[in-house]
Amino acid sequence: MYIYNITTNVDESIHKEWLEWMKGTHIPDILATGKFYKALMTEVMVKEELGGTTYSVQFTCDTKEKLEKYFLEDDQKMQSEGMKLFENKFGAFTTVMKVVSAW
Repeated sequence: MYIYNITTNVDESIHKEWLEWMKGTHIPDILATGKFYKALMTEVMVKEELGGTTYSVQFTCDTKEKLEKYFLEDDQKMQSEGMKLFENKFGAFTTVMKVVSAW
């Protein structure tokens, strides 16, 4: 099992609009690619020096091949949509993780 994590710090000026877009459009669009079978969105409970609110969205897939296919076929388009809508109002980084064990 693999997790594609996107951590994003969102400026307060777009916070509400961004959150609605994430929950109503962006996350469902990524799940609709068929590469991931679930998503979990969390608020990071650390106060950032620069302000804003930080979120982590974790998309889970069952094979490395599906994850690689997402990066080849979908990732660039998905990232560019957010950049167009909320340009210069958020910062993000991604992490890919392989699940070693779960209880």
